[in-house]
Amino acid sequence: MEQLCYLALSVLLAIVVMYGLLELHYFLRMCLCVVLARFVKRRGHILDATTVNGLCLTNDVDTLLYHMNNARYFRELDFARVDFYERTNLYRTITGMGGSVFQGAATIRYRRFIRPFHRFNIVSRIIYWDEQSLFMEHRFVRPSDKFVHCIAICRQRVIDVSMEAVMAELLPRTSSNGFRATASPSLAASSSAATTAAAGGISNPAMDTSLAENGHGTNGGGATSAGAAVVSGATPTTAAHCLKLKPSLPPELSKWIEYNDMSSKNLRSGC
Repeated sequence: MEQLCYLALSVLLAIVVMYGLLELHYFLRMCLCVVLARFVKRRGHILDATTVNGLCLTNDVDTLLYHMNNARYFRELDFARVDFYERTNLYRTITGMGGSVFQGAATIRYRRFIRPFHRFNIVSRIIYWDEQSLFMEHRFVRPSDKFVHCIAICRQRVIDVSMEAVMAELLPRTSSNGFRATASPSLAASSSAATTAAAGGISNPAMDTSLAENGHGTNGGGATSAGAAVVSGATPTTAAHCLKLKPSLPPELSKWIEYNDMSSKNLRSGC
């Protein structure tokens, strides 16, 4: 009996130490997120939106115990990104082509706080990409009435691989809900929305101009500009297909990219 007590105390002490040094619940939740996305949840097209569920707990709230801590929003985005990477096969495609991906920059705009023990959804989607980066939008949405609590924009940098080549690999694929990227982005948006509404599948808001950041519409997800990069190693048909599906650069994202470039130059110059 005494040995069992010592064993139980040792296990309890080990758990406490692991929580203190490794923040065990974060890693356990991350593992659960990967398992669910890879083996349970429905696969999606790279231009689909994915959704993860969240709950504001006591370890998420601010000092005054009044609302979710501002830093926790970025922490929750880790789970949203992993879910998106796994369900769209994005991460495995990047690593399969010999590349890697990491967070390059992020910005968030708060609208209304999330109270303790309130549920929220994080809706993630791709809004733009270039040769070196992938830009994602994450919306914290209240499930009951779809109210948007805040919007985060993240820049994922890829190295040792072209993002255009990655998208050329992923864009022609068909998602599990029957959505197939077509040569007509507007037609794809309408048919995808109709199919999703009928089958309860994943929506495709990357094609929906009404969901652009700050309400700014794009030109139907068409080709960006005349200077858009041609996918290296892709056939002319595939390259043209990718350009037709590529969303236009939102004006507010363009300003944010410009700010990041200026900030990088200042850092390199020693400011």
